[in-house]
Amino acid sequence: MLAAIFLGLLVVMALFSSTLVPYDPNTQNLLHTLKGPSSEHWLGTDRFGRDLLSRLLVGSQVTLLAGFEGAGVAALLGVPTGLLAGYVGKKTGFLLNWSSETLMSMPPLVLALAIIGIRGPGITNAMIAIGVILSPRMFRVARNAAITIRGETYFEAARCSGCSTSRILLSHVLPNASGPLLIQASFSVGLAVLYEAALSFLGLGAQVPQASWGSMIHDAYQSLFTTSFGLFPPSLMIVLTVYAFAAVGDGMRDALGRDSRMNDQ
Repeated sequence: MLAAIFLGLLVVMALFSSTLVPYDPNTQNLLHTLKGPSSEHWLGTDRFGRDLLSRLLVGSQVTLLAGFEGAGVAALLGVPTGLLAGYVGKKTGFLLNWSSETLMSMPPLVLALAIIGIRGPGITNAMIAIGVILSPRMFRVARNAAITIRGETYFEAARCSGCSTSRILLSHVLPNASGPLLIQASFSVGLAVLYEAALSFLGLGAQVPQASWGSMIHDAYQSLFTTSFGLFPPSLMIVLTVYAFAAVGDGMRDALGRDSRMNDQ
């Protein structure tokens, strides 16, 4: 519940970041560079004199949007193919499963760098790359759920009544597999936030002057030998956000597990 409350506050902060910022996050003041926390700048300034609190607030919007975009692309790629693989089995299922295992065997950031190298840098291309990386996880959850549901009585009844494959998958398999998929989606958003920060740190995600937590860490790293304080606010926010999504996913897993056990009894 604490993690869910934190995420709720984070979403509110991202939605109203443009009205909450005390300064323009992109305005430079070279006379006040690398200043520590003060009454004027609560989190200090970066190497260009930009207010860190303002950039942290605006960066939450970019980072959260990137996380949800990455998880959304992963769901679009992994869920339909996973349900189809679990439903049909045989050669089609084998080929889809082999493709998923091949993607999972590749180093995530190397695969992301290859995709961005083809499509070019930018937050949208970075999220497409992250979605491709995370799609095998969604595929495996959807496939296992479809295989489990395939043995249920109502599934056999739907097939005997002449329902088409698309109707069975959308009306019977997908709703009953929504619990595990929702849990995996929560974990995927946290991983997408982490990967986005890594790509933005390398200059392949959010582009200048767009603020994200990963690009803020990159800017702070450039001035590491002068002051290291700028590393802590965005790094702490990334850690807390990833942990919060993992905790919410873990909580949903426990809650859905209890519900299923109660239904069985």
